[in-house]
Amino acid sequence: MSGPGNEALRIGDVAKLAGTTPRTIRYYEELGLLPQAPERPSGGHRLYSPEEVERLREVMRLKELLGVSLQELKDLLAAEEARAAVRAELQREDVHPERRRELLLQAQGHIDRQLELVEHRAAELAKLREELLSTRGRVRERLRELDALAPA
Repeated sequence: MSGPGNEALRIGDVAKLAGTTPRTIRYYEELGLLPQAPERPSGGHRLYSPEEVERLREVMRLKELLGVSLQELKDLLAAEEARAAVRAELQREDVHPERRRELLLQAQGHIDRQLELVEHRAAELAKLREELLSTRGRVRERLRELDALAPA
């Protein structure tokens, strides 16, 4: 883990290291994505171990890989709304062929933006898949090694 050594950290420091907010960390604790804060004396601060910081980073990485950010969602919806407007105009009978061509090119641009976002997400998921397959292979190899050493 990068950052300060192995000392326990306060929530604000953890949030900075992980690139999030204390509110998000508390929310993840409430959802059970992170361990709940242990009981502490009144006025005491919750301290996080390096392992908990790493767990937070992994939760955030998976959220990013498997979901979309608010900005990505906003971009997808904006492109979809723009495509709907283009579709509505294309459905009119009186659209001049040159204007129809312009509208189709606009629609293609909106679709290209959406595909770019989806393809980025797919690439990130493929990377995660490869990491998991590699890890599974190492675990299986260790199990075979242990089985070979076990008395029959």
